[in-house]
Amino acid sequence: MRNVVPVLTVLAMLVAFWWAAVAPMNMRAALDVAERAGSTVIPTGSVERRSVPVLKLMLDNHQHIASGYSLKRPRLPTPSQVGAELWKTTGAMAIKGRAFSKRSLIHHSWITLQSTLWGFLLGTTLGILGAIAIVYSRVANMSLMPWAVISQTIPIVALAPMIIVLSNQLGIQERGVPKAIIAAYLCYFPVLVSMVKGLRSPAASELDLLKTYGAGGLQSFFKLRLPASVPFLFTSLKVGIAAALVGTIVGELPTGAISGLGARILIGDQFGTPLAIWSALFAAAILAGVLVTLLDIMQRITLHKMGFRA
Repeated sequence: MRNVVPVLTVLAMLVAFWWAAVAPMNMRAALDVAERAGSTVIPTGSVERRSVPVLKLMLDNHQHIASGYSLKRPRLPTPSQVGAELWKTTGAMAIKGRAFSKRSLIHHSWITLQSTLWGFLLGTTLGILGAIAIVYSRVANMSLMPWAVISQTIPIVALAPMIIVLSNQLGIQERGVPKAIIAAYLCYFPVLVSMVKGLRSPAASELDLLKTYGAGGLQSFFKLRLPASVPFLFTSLKVGIAAALVGTIVGELPTGAISGLGARILIGDQFGTPLAIWSALFAAAILAGVLVTLLDIMQRITLHKMGFRA
């Protein structure tokens, strides 16, 4: 309960702020709808209202504020509207036996999840191998680490189209390979940095003690360095899986794909359906929460078996 109450408190504050922001965000659209329906609006004409601050519009047309919470195509939907749309495209379709219909967010989440997991696996592998090289090789430490840091300064929105174009030229655009590469790009860096810290965490006295026992390099790695790095690894994996999901969604945007959460966001933007965009965003957030929670459970079980204190 000590963990749940603060989380619920912050969530309630966010929902309240969201609900309060709906009125000013949707006020102009609500006045346009009211004017077309024949109601009195001050000032008349949408062009005239563009130069009027939204707070003044709300004060002069307070009787129309409530209509901003029930627009069919709101600029900012209410939490209940998003929840209804999310249920309509997930739970309701699952009950009808259409969970993997192309209109279902479960189907699109599964498409995104596959590339996310492949990218996460690739990024984690590269991060761990890179960390081992940096810890055991002075040349790798001086050459690889700076480039790893520099790589994170390149915006992913600029890099993603380049990766997709190159993948098309190489003929590996099928089965979500470009998306997995983009996901791996965002995932490997936190794993690399945390594993370097974890592998270097044993004290010099502990390493010297193993040497007095006649332990070689591999034995020191598997008996001391690797176990000491496990808490650091799991922490980075929780960051990495969320970054991989973001990379996959970003990779879906410039490809013109019709499947995946990124594709749903893009289609919703093209057809002017904000509810589709928001429901896809919430599906992505829920998916990320589930993945991070699974990794947290694995971390607790693993560290408990290894004898680490909670």
